[in-house]
Amino acid sequence: MENFRYLPGVTTLKLNEKECVGCGMCQIVCPHGVFFLKNKKARIYDLDGCMECGACAKNCPTDAIGVSPGVGCAGYIIQTWIKGKNAAACSSVECC
Repeated sequence: MENFRYLPGVTTLKLNEKECVGCGMCQIVCPHGVFFLKNKKARIYDLDGCMECGACAKNCPTDAIGVSPGVGCAGYIIQTWIKGKNAAACSSVECC
């Protein structure tokens, strides 16, 4: 989704290609097409397309993907307003 952007250059998305087993779950669950597979390994295609929802990290069987909730995670932002920053989390279906 190259036309869909939050803020450029701010995503916390990280991929450890050595840990990746090439299952493709990240590619399947990512709502913005951030990932693709090449040579049986995940690759990041569109880093700035990441909205930091965490679906990729939650579904990665080897924890090769890491992402912290940030500017792109609307559920997290709403939770900070309601619960406060210390109680907010981006680890439930509310957010992803």
